[in-house]
Amino acid sequence: MSSIFTLGIEEEFQLVDTYTGELRSCAPAILARGYEQFGEQITSEVLQATLELTSDVFPTIEVARQVLSVSRARLAKLVMQEGVALMSAGTHPSSSWKVQKRSEGERYDELVAEYQDVVLSDQIFGLHVHVGIGESLHDREIGMKVFSQARTWLPHLLALSTNAPFWEGRYTGLKSYRAVQRRRFPRTGIPDAFASWSDYERYVQRLVAIGAIDNGKKIWWDMRPHVFFPTLEFRICDMPATLEDTLAIAALCQALVAKLTWLNERGREVPVLSSQLIEENEWRAMRYGLDARWLDFTQGRDISMRAALAELLDFVDEVVAELGSRREINYLRALLEDKRGTGADQQIAVYEESGDLRRVVSFLREQTMQGIQSTEG
Repeated sequence: MSSIFTLGIEEEFQLVDTYTGELRSCAPAILARGYEQFGEQITSEVLQATLELTSDVFPTIEVARQVLSVSRARLAKLVMQEGVALMSAGTHPSSSWKVQKRSEGERYDELVAEYQDVVLSDQIFGLHVHVGIGESLHDREIGMKVFSQARTWLPHLLALSTNAPFWEGRYTGLKSYRAVQRRRFPRTGIPDAFASWSDYERYVQRLVAIGAIDNGKKIWWDMRPHVFFPTLEFRICDMPATLEDTLAIAALCQALVAKLTWLNERGREVPVLSSQLIEENEWRAMRYGLDARWLDFTQGRDISMRAALAELLDFVDEVVAELGSRREINYLRALLEDKRGTGADQQIAVYEESGDLRRVVSFLREQTMQGIQSTEG
C-alpha cells in the first residue's frame, strides 16, 4: 500500500537574521551557494525571505523521516554561512512584508503585475503534502472521488498545524492568521467537489482557454489534484513548529487518502459536503485551532475539534500498519492529550509569559531544529 500512496513534502522556511531574529531577504545568495548540494530542491518564493525545500518522492513515511531530518540539518548549516537561521512557522511574529525584497525572474514579475500588494504582502509559510493516487484513468477517477470526500477533513488538518497567531508585531487573536492572508487570492480556499476527473480537467481547460490562467498550478485551493503529477496535494497547513509535527501531518494525509481509496474501491461511498459547510469548520479551525468546536453536518453534532480528530485517527487506523505510520499517528494521539497544544498555542504561551516577541522567535528557532542537530555533520 505504501508504494502506491507515495509522499512528497514541500516546506516553506523563514530566513531570519541570526542576531536580530527578523526576516532577511537573502534567498538568492543561498540558492547560488546551495545549488551543488540541493539542486532545484531549494527555491525562493516571491519574497526573498522564504526558502522552500521540496522533497523527492518518498515510498514511505519512514524514508521521509530519514531524508528530511538530514536535509533540514544540511539546509540549516548552509544558511548559517549567510548569517541567517531557518525558522518554521506560518507567519513571522514581528517582521513586516513592506521591507522585504522581492525575487527577480519572469514568474515573479508576472505574479506581481497581476496581484500587486496582494502577492507582495504574501509573507506566509505553509506545508504542502502530496499523496500519490496512481496514473491510470481508473486511479484518477477514484482519486477525484477521494478528493471530493477528503475536503471534509481539511479543517482538521488546519487545526492540527495552526502555527501563525502573530502578524507584524500584533497578536491577532487567531491560531492561523496565515489562513486569513491566503484567502485574499483568487482560486483559494475550500474547492468545490467534482463528479469526475474529466469534469476537473474541463474546469481547468476552460480557465486556460479564456485566459484566466496559463496552467492549473495557478489554482491554489486548500487541496487540489495536481495537474502535472498523479497526486492529491494538501495545501491548507501552516508550516508546523517541528519536523515531528510535519511528518505526523504528512502521515495523516497519506492515511486519509489510502482509507478513502480503499472504501471507494469497494463501492462504499463517503458523504461529500458542500464547500460552504466545510468553510464553517475552516473558520473555526483558523480562529481556535484545537480548541475549536467541530460541526458534524452529516450526523448533526457539535463536538470538540480534539474529539473530531480522535475520530479521524480511528477512521484511518486500519490502514496505518500497512503504511508503516503507527509512530506518527500515535504522536498525533498524544498531541491531542497534550495541554501545550499546537505551535500556535505554544507561541502564545511564550508571549503571555514574557511579553516579548523576540522570545517567541527564539522559541520557534529552537523548535525548527528540535531533535535533528546531531545530523548536521
